[in-house]
Amino acid sequence: MHMQLNVCIFCPLCLHTCVVFNHEMSDQSKVGSKSSSSSNPSTAKTGSTRSSWTVPSYKESRELPTPRTEGEILSSSNLKAFSFGDLRAASRNFRSDSLLGEGGFGYVFKGWIDEQTLAPSKPGSGMVVAIKKLKPEGFQGHKEWLTEVDYLGQLHHQNLVKLIGYCSDGDNRLLVYEFMPKGSLENHLFRRGADPLPWGIRLKVAIGAARGLSFLHDAENQVIYRDFKASNILLDSEFNAKLSDFGLAKAGPTGDRTHVSTQVMGTRGYAAPEYVATGRLSVKADVYSYGVVLLELLTGRRALDKSKPASEQNLVDWARPCLRDKRRLYRVMDSKLGGQYPKKGAHAVASIALQCIGNDAKARPAMSEVLEKLEQLQDPKYNVTAPRVDPKWTSSSGSVPRSPMKVQPSPRRLSGSGSPLPAVAGSPLPACRTTQVH
Repeated sequence: MHMQLNVCIFCPLCLHTCVVFNHEMSDQSKVGSKSSSSSNPSTAKTGSTRSSWTVPSYKESRELPTPRTEGEILSSSNLKAFSFGDLRAASRNFRSDSLLGEGGFGYVFKGWIDEQTLAPSKPGSGMVVAIKKLKPEGFQGHKEWLTEVDYLGQLHHQNLVKLIGYCSDGDNRLLVYEFMPKGSLENHLFRRGADPLPWGIRLKVAIGAARGLSFLHDAENQVIYRDFKASNILLDSEFNAKLSDFGLAKAGPTGDRTHVSTQVMGTRGYAAPEYVATGRLSVKADVYSYGVVLLELLTGRRALDKSKPASEQNLVDWARPCLRDKRRLYRVMDSKLGGQYPKKGAHAVASIALQCIGNDAKARPAMSEVLEKLEQLQDPKYNVTAPRVDPKWTSSSGSVPRSPMKVQPSPRRLSGSGSPLPAVAGSPLPACRTTQVH
């Protein structure tokens, strides 16, 4: 089977790898180049500021973006339409010392705007924002840029990153987000020299991310995120998790349909096996990806790590045998935790992860069920062996408020089998022996 592999860097505050699979497969996979369909964005209306504009309300909003024209999307009253001059001033003319990151999509700059008027302000005053400036030929392209404006312009939740506004001025495409001072979960787990996250913070992040994903899967929303991974989970100053990058988001199936068929896009190591194999997408593909992130939180290893021995490159395959056996779970736990984690809580998280990464998509739990189970782990009975927490974490390692969302069964189910997946940071003891899962 033939499969095209394409790489992009795509995140408001951090750089990471995103893989696009061209789902016209023949028996053997090989790396190819991306078509130019998304690299030449079509001309859009200029983004001059509207005369009447109100500060976006970020109360929880669950209405699904219905198919709309570009003009309807860009005229949404929920977002500020910035001029290119506004954002140039806010970022100090996109100076290098304002640069937060660079990748295939373009650049991310730190900027400052007035909290009330959203006009550009002097550095150090007003509200800090992250400004994503796309290259005209960037991978994300106009289509993905517009998708992000569409979804984040309408869906608001405490665990989704806030999109403040956009710029569509000539060939310039920019997005303005709230600034997330703690960066991405990926950086905290895998960046060399990063302080290890204590157990309490890891659980808090897992709950926050589950809450955001559960909100997207809500029956009123019917949104499939399609690119859930550690680098898309951003953290605020209190380590509250927020999902970012909605360029690959997809409206879920309607009526009696269980899935939508689409070009396979996502990130190798996180993508659900049935989606990669068939192009059939359901919310259960997001559940699989969430399970992979839970494994990363437990083990401190990447979903896919080619630097490891062949038997350890796939995190799911490497960790799965130990997840089934409480007596062997300690072998795959992150050594950077130093053993300071509640054993009962760790076993419970491992059990949840194992359900999420099941090869049978229909048997995976709904995200609302996952969220409910994780919130139960804040109960003291799961924290018998209380971890020693460095004082610097105490302000943000408290329990997470319980979700106000009602538990709802997922309306979509999809079966599948097989896992094409992989792994980073070392295990404290020799890893579990695995048999290759196909």
